[in-house]
Amino acid sequence: MSQKLNFVLFLVTSIFYAQPDTEVYLFNVNSTKKGISLELVSNISNNPGYDNQPYFYNDNIIIYAATQGDQTEIAKYNLRDKKTTVLSQTPNGSEYSPTKIPEQKAVSAIRLGKDGTQLLYKYDFTSGKSDVLIDSLKVGYHSWYTKDIVICAVLVEDRMDLYSYNIKRKSKRLLDKNVGRSIHKIPNSSLISYISKENKLWEIRNINPISGERSKIINTITNNEDMCWLNNGTILLPVKNRIYYFNPQQDTTWNILTTFKEDNLHSITRITTNEIGNLLALVSETSPEKVVQQQLDAYNNRDIEAFAAAFSEDVEVYNFPNQLQLKGRDKLKNAYDEFFKNTPNLHCILQNRIVHDNKVIDEELVTINDTEISAVAIYEVTNGKISKVTFIR
Repeated sequence: MSQKLNFVLFLVTSIFYAQPDTEVYLFNVNSTKKGISLELVSNISNNPGYDNQPYFYNDNIIIYAATQGDQTEIAKYNLRDKKTTVLSQTPNGSEYSPTKIPEQKAVSAIRLGKDGTQLLYKYDFTSGKSDVLIDSLKVGYHSWYTKDIVICAVLVEDRMDLYSYNIKRKSKRLLDKNVGRSIHKIPNSSLISYISKENKLWEIRNINPISGERSKIINTITNNEDMCWLNNGTILLPVKNRIYYFNPQQDTTWNILTTFKEDNLHSITRITTNEIGNLLALVSETSPEKVVQQQLDAYNNRDIEAFAAAFSEDVEVYNFPNQLQLKGRDKLKNAYDEFFKNTPNLHCILQNRIVHDNKVIDEELVTINDTEISAVAIYEVTNGKISKVTFIR
């Protein structure tokens, strides 16, 4: 297998399979003479697993990718009755990046088939009936320019390239190379914005898909690529627990809009607004503290499945300072499964906890049969899973 093919498979895996435990949160956007403020309404997904990629179908309905069993489907959340229904129930694949198709009662989404196929589909908004929209490109992300033209980030070799695709003519046009996942129609304009990864510092660029003329708007912050536009021409960009804003017509640099104090809003990624700009939805990973607490609860309950699920597939377990004990979730699961079965009296009491960024440091008192052991565990959480543990005894 070639190196390039290996990379493409890795890219597909990173987009669709390395899914952290995330939730979708709804906010009111309040505009005053002093500026913009955000008011948290609710966690609209409230569902274990991957809930991501929200999009306002209209001012009353949000569509997003939601975990349903062992698959990801298109969910519809109704703001009025606060109920969620599932639009797609595909037996042979999962859906991602749902987006409203202009001038139609339909949604487009990327379907990743169990056989490895990855195509852009159209779904009837009422029945969920689906048809292939593009069968010639491996689309990673997309945004509609008109009812017939869709702008796509397409997997090509070891990167994603930006294409426009005419659905009626079945014709494609290369717009730029090496782009990110955030593609948006710029309000009140004929331009599309996208993330260019051509240079070391990533850029937000705009382009006219018809003429091909493009220009730089501003660099992103520390290579963050998720953003959205307010209808007044302001860009919002989340970085960890902060949201920054930049208006190309007024500002010369990024400014802080808000810093969230809530633990569940510590690592924000996707962000989107409705058309009139009074509602906002964003995605945040489960906080590192919650992830660590879940594995501690599972440990005390001897729930080996829940315990192992808190760890990444390539988790590393060390004794201080750097003595590797085991690597991989399967090995960890086998070791602890045997340990749980052979230890009748087993319990861990949390005596003290410190949380800093993605690290959780626990001082623990562990009872193993008739022996009490004091220990410190340093957990590192990446993408909603424990990726490294170091024990100090």
